[in-house]
Amino acid sequence: MRHRVLALVFLVAVILPTLLASLYMWTWAKDQYVSTVSFSVRQEEAGSNVALMGGLAQLGVSGTSAADTDILYDYLQSEDLVARLDASINLKERFSSAWPEDFVFAYDPSGTIENLADYWQRQVHVLYDNQTKLITLRVQAFTPDDALIIADAAFDESSRTINRLSDIARQDATRYAGDELLKSQQRLTEVRQAMTAFRIRTQIVDPVADLAGQMGVLTSLQSQLAQALVTLDTLLVSAQETDPRVEQAHSKIDAIKKRIAEERAKFSDASQGDSDENYAHLMAEYEKLAADLEFAEVTYRSAQANYDLAVAEGQRQSRYLAAHITPRMAQTSTVPNRILVVASVFGVLLLGWATMLLIYYSVRDRR
Repeated sequence: MRHRVLALVFLVAVILPTLLASLYMWTWAKDQYVSTVSFSVRQEEAGSNVALMGGLAQLGVSGTSAADTDILYDYLQSEDLVARLDASINLKERFSSAWPEDFVFAYDPSGTIENLADYWQRQVHVLYDNQTKLITLRVQAFTPDDALIIADAAFDESSRTINRLSDIARQDATRYAGDELLKSQQRLTEVRQAMTAFRIRTQIVDPVADLAGQMGVLTSLQSQLAQALVTLDTLLVSAQETDPRVEQAHSKIDAIKKRIAEERAKFSDASQGDSDENYAHLMAEYEKLAADLEFAEVTYRSAQANYDLAVAEGQRQSRYLAAHITPRMAQTSTVPNRILVVASVFGVLLLGWATMLLIYYSVRDRR
């Protein structure tokens, strides 16, 4: 009796479900077709040889962007993508074309967007190679046309997503470059205004040239002093100290020495009057303003070049999808694999029945 019961359980729990599964697979299960697309994310970057004083960088093509590929891989399995595709190509209707006859493999059109996203995971297999950064989509549908349309739509939506990421990156780069250009422009304007205020206050356009002129005056006075001393020595050979010509020569020498002292005083902090107006302070202030002006001009030219480069980057597509396997219309059905499905059902049921049998004999032996 025990053996008859076990045989009956085997028939009911293993053979009968397997026969029902076989009947369903060859009677109601609809053929499905597969369309495949494989692609990678490519990115264009500016070359490294950017001139500091201006000009745009040479543009070159780089390899796959790993971060973008990871983002896209996650996006291809998201509910957001499913909702966008459902709005654009009526994904729900294409997946439910075999409903209700094939109620196991077809999508129930009364389901929610969450149900559609779960069904998407069943019908669309996203394969991702971490080493090569290649993404492959295998789309299953109940007609070759639907499989091809869904694959094309998924690729197009992925491309738009990458473009959106590029737009955000370009906008951020352009905005940052524009802010830096505005700051450098304001800094250059402030330094130029400070230089103009210095020239108005001192009434000196170029202190370096003015200093050269003052040095020329001092050199001329020293030359005149030397000539006056020679003239005095010549007079003293033939004239007395009381001679008016000698007194006049002494007066001239004293006047020249006084003028030389006054001219030299302009170059030291000990000059009379406002110490900020002597040449030592004027030259120190001018050199600081000149250095600030040169730095501001270099910074402005560099910021202008960076901004021009950011604008040029914004005018082209820096990221794009490169499909090395384009989707094609399937000619034969490859899904579902009926023999494999039935064999899987039989194997699972047989394993369950055998497990229950082992549990039964184990309990029986303990008694």
